[in-house]
Amino acid sequence: MKNKIFTFAVIGCMAGILFAGCGKTPEENVDAARQEWKDAKADYRAEWQEFKAASEDQIKANEDRIEAFKEKMEMAVSATKAEYTQEVVTLEQKNRELKKQLEEYKDEGEGKWQEFKTNFQHDLDSVGKTMTDLFTDNG
Repeated sequence: MKNKIFTFAVIGCMAGILFAGCGKTPEENVDAARQEWKDAKADYRAEWQEFKAASEDQIKANEDRIEAFKEKMEMAVSATKAEYTQEVVTLEQKNRELKKQLEEYKDEGEGKWQEFKTNFQHDLDSVGKTMTDLFTDNG
């Protein structure tokens, strides 16, 4: 009698574990996956908006620094003006290109986004460093 009770208890526990492990129906799994995808997409969009706003701010700051430098150059001697004019024109062009890239970016998936973000940030940092070096040297 004890063996039968023990056997039924073991079978009952195993059945309970089996049913507990299958707690979600396939529809619930699909709904959960859809929600995770929607959350990931929302996170991506939020990251893009934050990145875009920060990049636009940095591009605007670059434009302001270039304009301030050009005003300083107007008061400088002509030899100094000639020396820095081409470099300033190049910086303005690079800054405009960055602005255009940012405006024209199209969503092509996570991999392309990460690549764009890395390359864009590298180029933006490069322009900033060049300006710092140039404007500090002129100082």
